[in-house]
Amino acid sequence: MNQHGSGIPLDFSEEVSEALQAGNPVVGLESNVITHGLPYPNNLSAAKQVEEAVRSSGSVPATIGIDSGRIIIGMSDTDIERFASASGIPKVSSRDLPVILAQGGMGATTVASSLVCAELAGIPFFSSAGIGGVHRDAETTMDISSDLIQFTRSKVAVVCAGAKNILDLKLTMEYLETHCVPLISYQSDDFPAFYCASSGIRSPHRIDDEEVIARVVENHWATGSNSSVLITTPPREEDAVDRDEAEAAVAAALADAEKEGIRGNAITKYLMRAVDKLTGGRTGEANMAVLISTAEVGGRLAAAHAKHLRAAL
Repeated sequence: MNQHGSGIPLDFSEEVSEALQAGNPVVGLESNVITHGLPYPNNLSAAKQVEEAVRSSGSVPATIGIDSGRIIIGMSDTDIERFASASGIPKVSSRDLPVILAQGGMGATTVASSLVCAELAGIPFFSSAGIGGVHRDAETTMDISSDLIQFTRSKVAVVCAGAKNILDLKLTMEYLETHCVPLISYQSDDFPAFYCASSGIRSPHRIDDEEVIARVVENHWATGSNSSVLITTPPREEDAVDRDEAEAAVAAALADAEKEGIRGNAITKYLMRAVDKLTGGRTGEANMAVLISTAEVGGRLAAAHAKHLRAAL
């Protein structure tokens, strides 16, 4: 265990600790996908495949979790097995993090809380399949994901496949622009919609060169900004779901949710499952594929960033 200067106990795996000390690339990963994603043992298999995707691209994976009042930076196989097979592990966002740490229980990190932990650990890159955003009807519900708030506070580059198409993606893009969060689309003109290659919204910047992206990340922080850099990568063509098909399924799922009175924190999980059912399981399969492909790209971009930092010494 390593005690961070902030007073928060960080428990680094040996692999992650050695990589960080050597200046080698590390990619942070959330644990919420293990506990609140696929059923056991599929969730265990998925977690290992995501970590292997990071390794195959030249970086070290650091899956982040909470246990016994400490933050685990680089969960072991035993840790992942425990999180995958246990029930009732709470989903911990950044607002919940100090509470769960104080209580000493287990907790699965979301995108938002993982960014807090990654920055504490000195990990500059994080990968997630899809981020949260501004929900549809947010003008009346005020439902905006804490992911977006955390992007404005955490000095971590986030690699993802855009935001879930159950959200209001135009308002999500507006929020990111308003809060000056740099948005780059890697090898794509458009902002992707999770398992859809395009949301239909043009990205403000397309960059295909990994070295240039590394310079963008460093330039952003060199200007004094302490916010994230958001880097999107679309799903592979063979994994993507047709946008019109997905949108029709979302519309039907939203109508069903309204009839059943599903609102608040329960809406995302309900819609994701309903859309998967309406598409005959295709979005669930695409979700798994995107987890892996995004992790692989995240590993490559983190490796390019580490190479850039070494060259600047």
